[in-house]
Amino acid sequence: MSEKTKLNILWTTGDPITGKFMVFMYANKALEVKWWESVEIILWGATVKLASEDKEIQECIKKSMANGVKISACRACARELGVEKEIENLGVNLDYMGQPLTKILKDNEKLLTI
Repeated sequence: MSEKTKLNILWTTGDPITGKFMVFMYANKALEVKWWESVEIILWGATVKLASEDKEIQECIKKSMANGVKISACRACARELGVEKEIENLGVNLDYMGQPLTKILKDNEKLLTI
């Protein structure tokens, strides 16, 4: 897929308000009105822990995935934070994200960092 049709959102803050009212709101709307053909949210660092604990964020994740947003999370973060099972149970793709993020950057894909 062309980098002009895919948006990657790297979400690293542990702030649930930013997650609900920026990350998930934009990702879902962007697909709904076809601003982007594909949107992926990457959870890294504090957001991995937040996603494992916050029920509202978990609902946002489930709704977004149902709407077609791809959601991935850093496996190393989940392992270090002791929340791998919780993230897997949400249906989120766990991966070591260093290489995929490097590819996004080297391929000049669209990347929004929060």
